[in-house]
Amino acid sequence: MLNKTIIKVHDRDNVAIAIHDIPMGTEVESGIIANQDIPQGHKIALCDIEKGEKIRRYGVVLGYALQDIKMGDWINEYKIELPSLPSLDDMKYGTNLVTDLPEAPLKTFEGYRNPDGGYAGIRNILGITTTVQCVTGILNVAVQKMKKELLPKYPNVDDIVPINHAYGCGVAIHAPEAKTPIRALRNLIRHPNFGGEIMVVSLGCEKLTVDMLLDDDENNAENVIVLQEKSGFQDMIASLMNMADQKLKRLNSRKRETLPLSKLCIGMQCGGSDAFSGITANPSAGYAADLLVQSGATVLFSEVTEVRDGVHLLAERCVNRTVGKKLADEMKWYDRYLEIGGVDRSANPTPGNKKGGLSNIVEKAMGSIAKSGRSPIVEVLSPAERPTKHGLIYAATPASDMVCGPCQLASGISLQVFMTGRGTPYGLAAAPVIKVSSRNDLKDMWNDLIDLTAGDIVTGHATIQEIGTKLFHMIVDTASGVYKPWAEVYGLHNDLCIFNPAPIT
Repeated sequence: MLNKTIIKVHDRDNVAIAIHDIPMGTEVESGIIANQDIPQGHKIALCDIEKGEKIRRYGVVLGYALQDIKMGDWINEYKIELPSLPSLDDMKYGTNLVTDLPEAPLKTFEGYRNPDGGYAGIRNILGITTTVQCVTGILNVAVQKMKKELLPKYPNVDDIVPINHAYGCGVAIHAPEAKTPIRALRNLIRHPNFGGEIMVVSLGCEKLTVDMLLDDDENNAENVIVLQEKSGFQDMIASLMNMADQKLKRLNSRKRETLPLSKLCIGMQCGGSDAFSGITANPSAGYAADLLVQSGATVLFSEVTEVRDGVHLLAERCVNRTVGKKLADEMKWYDRYLEIGGVDRSANPTPGNKKGGLSNIVEKAMGSIAKSGRSPIVEVLSPAERPTKHGLIYAATPASDMVCGPCQLASGISLQVFMTGRGTPYGLAAAPVIKVSSRNDLKDMWNDLIDLTAGDIVTGHATIQEIGTKLFHMIVDTASGVYKPWAEVYGLHNDLCIFNPAPIT
């Protein structure tokens, strides 16, 4: 139910969300008067709720009242007790498989076909991968020189991107969980936007040896530079420049061509979320995801702690028990990972999330799941794994934006859609990031950082379907090189934080 003051998501809810700041004494509905000032996005009680009773939003239990709550009271994180963690052992699989997805208005885009026949590129980039943080200083100097002296010679190449990271040495390289960062780096080398060109910079004494990242036929002098084999700084820079020049020549011959959307892999992520994220931006992204899946594209969504409390809803959408079991296994792994660290999923919401009205991780998770749309889940991936199916895929990653992004890049996304309520200038160097805001206020304030606002859904001036369709077209235009998101225009690139759950020695 929507009016000019509050929004109620589900008929079973006993709370509603303040569309704008509500002053104390405001009648938000007939007979419901705000007992305190209620900030935008925060919850107001629609009835009396006794201590211990359920507090519902999205039709689900967010938690239990820690005190008696009167109708019209402001409900925040201090008034809700977190419910128990949902069981993973009795989930039902494949009971909610939606096949009547909306018809996609387009089936093709203009992209770069890749030599391996996998996902297409949407940008033409020379990616240079490092084996260890020790070489970063040298590579960064070289890349600056490359961009100044080499890149202008090759107008069809969009950028040169160093894949710098903190992994590679001082680590337990043979620990069981070391497979995660190594897999991420192996897959990043082969990112769709890099056009099949391999360039790796090694120091020479690190634990992450080149043979762990490259196949035998790739590990050669045409693709690998070992700095400890060079005669000082100038020789290092000259070697890097010469190799890059050869790679850029080949990349420059790539041309866009009309390709089916089945050649696209798109990532969905949210960060800096607020109480509107789950009713505007994320559902719009979910509708766009359904259009993409219907057209044959592959869509990844992630963030374990931000689906954990609604994982049973995802299990119902898994196409079979095998996929469902992988989903449960990934959740169990992460439960243990958090337990070893002495925390649980309640550590997730940030101060900004709470300021935006999200009281706990359950509320955040219910809104986060909305970005997956309604499509069946055809596959579940461990962090940084590559898909083997087309369609909607759950890629298990940490919820941290800075870690989720590189995991999704390693899984092969060539473009990411990023929903935000509080605002973030987040960006990825290897792939464009489209920024979607949950509120018009944020778009008005950050007009040159936010690409699309979903805020008109709250005011009733647009529907989820309308914003989702706009987003679909923006995704295709971005993939085709017609549109450049603001983060790409300004070159806003966050550091690559490779997920490493293995010990550091």
